[in-house]
Amino acid sequence: MDSAGTHDYHIGEPPDGRAQKIATEHGYDMQGLRARQFNTRDFDIFHYILAMDKHNFSILNDLCPPQYNYKLGMLMQYSKNYTENEEVPDPYFGGDQGFEKVLRMIEDAGEGLLYNINKENNNISN
Repeated sequence: MDSAGTHDYHIGEPPDGRAQKIATEHGYDMQGLRARQFNTRDFDIFHYILAMDKHNFSILNDLCPPQYNYKLGMLMQYSKNYTENEEVPDPYFGGDQGFEKVLRMIEDAGEGLLYNINKENNNISN
């Protein structure tokens, strides 16, 4: 699993301090993370390429070779507590509560994604 931006902003920089603070409060260590830009080789490497908003999905869709279209999706399509079409908001201009909401959304969708992966691999039923 990895995270990458569709633009070259902040390459090599650590996550926003507010994101790190909220993550730490929830037991996640983000100190070793550094921003990187999405690369078309990622289509070869990863099984899922999930965007957090429609704008970035559109960029990824434009970059995607046709044979990998099945890998593209929206992160929130795996969520159980948020709508499938909901986008993960950019918390950058908000306070800690924005980062808290984004973390909750990502955790929820991540649990749904893991459930889906396990189901696809016949590790669980129904």
